[in-house]
Amino acid sequence: MTTSLPVKLKHAKDIHPGIDLPSMHEAVRAERTLWTPAELHDLTSTVAARFATQLRDIVRFDTQQRWWTRLALTMGLELWLLSWTPGQGTEPHDHGGASGAFTVTLGELDEEYRHSGGPVRAAHWHTGDTVAFGPGRAHQLGNNGTGPAVTVHAYSPPLRPVREYRALTDFAGVEQSR
Repeated sequence: MTTSLPVKLKHAKDIHPGIDLPSMHEAVRAERTLWTPAELHDLTSTVAARFATQLRDIVRFDTQQRWWTRLALTMGLELWLLSWTPGQGTEPHDHGGASGAFTVTLGELDEEYRHSGGPVRAAHWHTGDTVAFGPGRAHQLGNNGTGPAVTVHAYSPPLRPVREYRALTDFAGVEQSR
């Protein structure tokens, strides 16, 4: 069982000013301390749809480096908005034992991923696609297309350090805290 790292109480309802609306407070449920991959899936797809106008106002594109901003932080989750210009991507990484989800709100992304002990697999995600995963997964995302991409990501528990790898085949799994 994974346990949550402590979050300072002052951050228990930290919401980006561009989406600081009652419906966002309801969506992130500050009282919940741990979210399942299915719940994170529902959250990112709901935020992407319900707050599409606000997200377009917040997002920025930087051709020199990937851009991101945190949308929310509660005791149980963190929610991010990321943009990807063509050619931008991540190194292979896991999420430190956190479960996660992401929804593509604009464009397309390629992903290579590996579950503990499994083969490296590849997927191509389009606008509207949502992916959820548990703690035993590492991946690498990239925009190999010709246009920009935007994604909404959620992780639970929050504030887990990302661990990078030289290659996805180096990922051996995540030890679970007891």
